Amino acid sequence: MLLENKTAVIYGGGGAVGGAVARAFAEAGARVYLAGRSRARLEKVANDVGAAGVAEVDVLDQRAVADHADAVAAGAGGIDVALNAVSFPFVHDRPFADLTVEDVMHPIDAFLRSNLITTGAVARHMTARRSGTILTLSAGASRVMTPGSLGYGTTCAAIEAMTRRLAVELGPAGVRVVCLRPHLIADAPAGGSYTGELFERRAAAAGVSVEEWLGRWSEDVTLLGRLPTLAQVADTAAFLASDRGGAITGAGVDLTSGNAVRTKSGFLVGAFD
Repeated sequence: MLLENKTAVIYGGGGAVGGAVARAFAEAGARVYLAGRSRARLEKVANDVGAAGVAEVDVLDQRAVADHADAVAAGAGGIDVALNAVSFPFVHDRPFADLTVEDVMHPIDAFLRSNLITTGAVARHMTARRSGTILTLSAGASRVMTPGSLGYGTTCAAIEAMTRRLAVELGPAGVRVVCLRPHLIADAPAGGSYTGELFERRAAAAGVSVEEWLGRWSEDVTLLGRLPTLAQVADTAAFLASDRGGAITGAGVDLTSGNAVRTKSGFLVGAFD
């Protein structure tokens, strides 16, 4: 089993991506600890995966996150893997002229701050053992040039840059840092993701159903003609967290099905920017 005898902490473990990764980690043999803001959602995932622990933790509270990580490490003998899959509300689909500075800066501050806090909490335990993997979560918005996502797109690009820098800082102590970059996960709304509302709003603006809108996006904006699924993202996370992914650090793993733009002449451009 890929993650046998490994201890994993998932922040945002009650969400769509966090829950899917928790299931993949558990199936791969890991002891899974879930943390987040909604105990009800955490408990549901915990019951599904047989989690070793559940805790309500505010990831913007540095002391609370550190105390939780210390408790997990003390009880499990260490922390091998951590994923920050926490999300925050942010303004989407609004033009720059209608945005305030606070609209743009809120997601940047919240996402980066939470990643710095959770990474700092688990890294202390990983560096002491000279082993561990920290996974961050970005999105295709870091590369896709679409209007209406100034704050979030900048946030995703910043998370990827931070991942590379953290890998530089922690690599000498044997700790890997890798970013997952999915985009428009097809079945995320069924897992409780906020993207359900986003998909509905964009489909309504285009005058089509959500299914038709997703189909158009798949055909026009991915090389594979389909969107990624939660299972694909989660299985990739399990691989990256395992020893089989042991040579990967300081990288963003693209899980967008190949973001691209289909031109009228039929060419695909921008997928590898």
